[in-house]
Amino acid sequence: MRIVFKLLKWFFGALVAAVIAFLITIRVAPPELLQVGDSYAAKIACTNVFLAGRDAQKVLADDVQAPGNPILKAVMLDVDKDKGKVTARLLGYAAPRSSVYRPGYGCTNLADEAIAPTALPALPQPTAPDANVEWPTGNHAGASFDPALSGLLSDETLRGPGMRAIVVVHHGKIVAETYGPGFDDKTPLIGWSMTKTVNAILAGRAAQMGLLSFDDKNLFPEWAKDDRKDISLKSLAAMQSGLAFNEDYGDVSDVTRMLYLQPDMAKFTISQPLVAKPDTQFNYSTGTSIAIARYWMNKMPDKAAALAFPRKELFNPLGMQSAVLEVDQTDTFASGSYLYASARDWARIGQFLLQDGIWSGTRLVSEDFMKMMRTANSTSDGVYTQMQGWLTGPGEEPNASFGVPADTYWLQGHDGQTVAVVPSRDLVVVRMGLTPGRLGYRPQTLLAAIAGKLKD
Repeated sequence: MRIVFKLLKWFFGALVAAVIAFLITIRVAPPELLQVGDSYAAKIACTNVFLAGRDAQKVLADDVQAPGNPILKAVMLDVDKDKGKVTARLLGYAAPRSSVYRPGYGCTNLADEAIAPTALPALPQPTAPDANVEWPTGNHAGASFDPALSGLLSDETLRGPGMRAIVVVHHGKIVAETYGPGFDDKTPLIGWSMTKTVNAILAGRAAQMGLLSFDDKNLFPEWAKDDRKDISLKSLAAMQSGLAFNEDYGDVSDVTRMLYLQPDMAKFTISQPLVAKPDTQFNYSTGTSIAIARYWMNKMPDKAAALAFPRKELFNPLGMQSAVLEVDQTDTFASGSYLYASARDWARIGQFLLQDGIWSGTRLVSEDFMKMMRTANSTSDGVYTQMQGWLTGPGEEPNASFGVPADTYWLQGHDGQTVAVVPSRDLVVVRMGLTPGRLGYRPQTLLAAIAGKLKD
């Protein structure tokens, strides 16, 4: 019996020692995976609290923890409203990571705590659409609502799990919309990778102004002495640059390391080696979108002009009052993921594309740019366009397999964000939500049902 007690005593002693050692390790030298988890939680909570005005604990539960990653279940938040700062810690003490809010610029991850957030120049005031004037010139909607669509937008199967907003635009007018609990037409919603398409539009706007060309090569000084000098801006936009980049979100990969552990996201991407000849291999890469932003920002006369460019040249002309494009710690736009805008403002982007890059009679991007936006690149089997868009919806299944018009093209983002642009039907459908891909939801079914109800 004494031997049994001694063995039990030794076992529990060893167990306690192992637990203590584990807790010390994750506090003193936390693995990168834990740092990524806390950084992600801090970032999502920060923007939703300070920009969207949502409750921090509800954001933690719904947006961070509910999608299912087990590590995130142990994350706790500390919100400092006076400093505009959110800090996330595993188990309330380990792997602390913070994100800080700056008005006009949203939240920035403090990937390197030694780099203090700088005061940024004031942005041009957002243009406020008149609430009494019909969308899109103003922000009034309802006069053109189509009763035939109301039943469709209440169908849970068509809406999909976690739906937060649906806006339907036909012949330039909002004909139907619906919102999930806690969300409305003013709530800024993250676009995730739909931000890439908007970033391409910004580069297209810079090209229209004569500041750059998509044929430009030798884009960065770091590439001048090797074969990366042959990468064109168009190659980056088409996701066929040949640069190494791992877009796997299941672990600590290039994309998660860049977004959540790197203070200079563009530098991280620019430093990647060439693994294929440009324009020969498709490789979806959030990093290349941020490199595009660094390139067009470098073409501006100064930092203030670069930071004001999205609002001055796109958001204000389109009346996108809610739009906020966030930056990293070097104040480069995190343009692969972090544009927040209301569903109606996302619809304005779709309507702008539908109008062939023209708004209020002014062409903001060239006809050639718009052609590239609708044309497949040479390496993705007809799935991805030359300008950071998609020719198929989620799942990469042909539009025709859902009865969707063949000329439909898409903006797509993580967790169920889509804007469908259908030129042949003069139609835009925005669908926003928190809908993990593993659930298998396809907004193509919603689009097909809407198209079937509308009378041209």
